[in-house]
Amino acid sequence: MKIQKTTVGAIDSDVLAFTAGRDIELDMNLIAADCIGTAAHVTMLSKMKVKPALITEAERKKVIGELNEVLRTAAAGKFKIRLADQDVHLAVERTLTEKLGDLGKKIHTARSRNDQVAVDLRLYSREQILNALEEAAALIAALLTFARKNETVPMVGRTHMQPGMPSSVGLWAAAHAESLLDDCALLVSAYELNDQCPLGSAASYGVPLPIDRELTAGLLGFSRATHTVLYANNSRGKLESIILGAMSQVMLSLSRLAQDLMIFTMPEFNYFTLPDGLTTGSSIMPQKKNPDVIELVRARASRVKACELAVYDLIKASPGGYNRDLQEAKEPFMEGIATTRACLRVLAPFVQAIKVNKKALLAGFSPDVFATDRALKLVADGMPFRDAYHHVKNNLGELVNVNPVDAIQQKIHLGAPLGIKWSLLKDRMKAVNETVREERRSIRAAIKKLMTVK
Repeated sequence: MKIQKTTVGAIDSDVLAFTAGRDIELDMNLIAADCIGTAAHVTMLSKMKVKPALITEAERKKVIGELNEVLRTAAAGKFKIRLADQDVHLAVERTLTEKLGDLGKKIHTARSRNDQVAVDLRLYSREQILNALEEAAALIAALLTFARKNETVPMVGRTHMQPGMPSSVGLWAAAHAESLLDDCALLVSAYELNDQCPLGSAASYGVPLPIDRELTAGLLGFSRATHTVLYANNSRGKLESIILGAMSQVMLSLSRLAQDLMIFTMPEFNYFTLPDGLTTGSSIMPQKKNPDVIELVRARASRVKACELAVYDLIKASPGGYNRDLQEAKEPFMEGIATTRACLRVLAPFVQAIKVNKKALLAGFSPDVFATDRALKLVADGMPFRDAYHHVKNNLGELVNVNPVDAIQQKIHLGAPLGIKWSLLKDRMKAVNETVREERRSIRAAIKKLMTVK
């Protein structure tokens, strides 16, 4: 047995490696969050009404200064989390202690690594959600521009993948945009649930010191603190599951968009042509231009859902209070977010570069596509709908091709091919971007003030 000394005691080296897991790698994503969270905690401790002062104002400034140095070191790729640290929290504490001596040993007062990782993940999550919202809005903008440009281009509307009724390319693209707009609403809801500060809950049961959790929440730019200290930690895993649930809905929308693009770019359809620069070739077939990107988007929707379910399964029977099982939620959580964001980013240029083949779209119309329109014309002339339905059904041979452009021009009610309120959809998209801008402005102001940097 080889014993290794750590900040929190001596431990067998094999046990240390096993329990640290991938935290040494994954926590590199949390360095900034941990420094910011530590700055807020130390600032709160310096204002706590106790005598003698636990941390003086001068000491607070020293700690903030060293935390900023950690941030600069991390930005340069030089900050290291050692195996003996186990995680980013003890790595930051070790660094502060090396630089500040006994002052560095004070920073963990009234907190646990449990509430440290909880606040780190919330700080990380809010930035990731804002980034995802911004990237979703960019894809929505591309879809709406494409839709408006092709508003009057006819396209066969399908059910069961079979020709159904006259529709348009504009309606097709706008529908995918609206789906993503609803997903953005879910992301905003997840953001609002995430917008609570758990710091100060310690090991889930509070501390016998007059800490000010509301002050800490404000210093970090959160709208409020979580209320009960036990739920502050019990929300770990649950919150990640909620965020991944919203991300998986985004991926569901992207997967369906990808599937449509797969079908409509097949030579047999040829409705759309994908740009050469965004497709790949074959190692044996010289003529191939493969839509690998959209195939991978379709596949990765399952990956993100698997990440959500992995976190859910980890916590579904977890007892109250912290359990080390939660450590295993970090990897799928970060993977699910990163995968979703990558898919959002890669699809926007695809949509912008799609070529619409109007000739192929028009060739997709046959007389039976106008069957429902013919039945409704008979209704307009006074025939009961079911009678009109059976009349057309029994006389399909009498149907003739109608000009598809004329057909979709008749569909002007709300949400129909010629009844889409573009301003409504664009306003929803703008609201997403405005939410991102407002939240970032508020957060950055709070963090700049806390860290006393320009």
